[in-house]
Amino acid sequence: MTTPEAIYHHPRSVPLRRRIPVRLVVGAARLLATQRPRRIRAVLEWLRRGARPATVEQAQAARDTVVAISLACGGREGCLPRSLATTLLCRLHGQWPTWCVGARNLPPFGAHAWVEADGVAVGEDYPPGYFRTLLTVESLSHEAESGS
Repeated sequence: MTTPEAIYHHPRSVPLRRRIPVRLVVGAARLLATQRPRRIRAVLEWLRRGARPATVEQAQAARDTVVAISLACGGREGCLPRSLATTLLCRLHGQWPTWCVGARNLPPFGAHAWVEADGVAVGEDYPPGYFRTLLTVESLSHEAESGS
């Protein structure tokens, strides 16, 4: 049995001049999402160079725009392309949120991908600690501050 889900999808809420780059970012994210985790990480690590850490507001605005434009990114099963598109859209503006992939801490197993900014999961309804983070790509500035 499936659970009904309402998805916010309203492309015209985004001005036309912004829709085209967002659609390109979503397309790139969907292609990147088909790659192996090692390849995704390598691409993201290369792209993050020179970006400032994103604030929660900047990352939330990027996520909201991605979800408004793309049905594929808006659904529950769209977490990987949504997180990648959000990260790429932030990068277009010179910002970088922390991109994360993890698994549910309690059974049954469930994988999830999301973005964080200032240590906060952006746009997620899950409580802190619900997922165990397995892979992250942080901003270079953030890594320098944390001594990684």
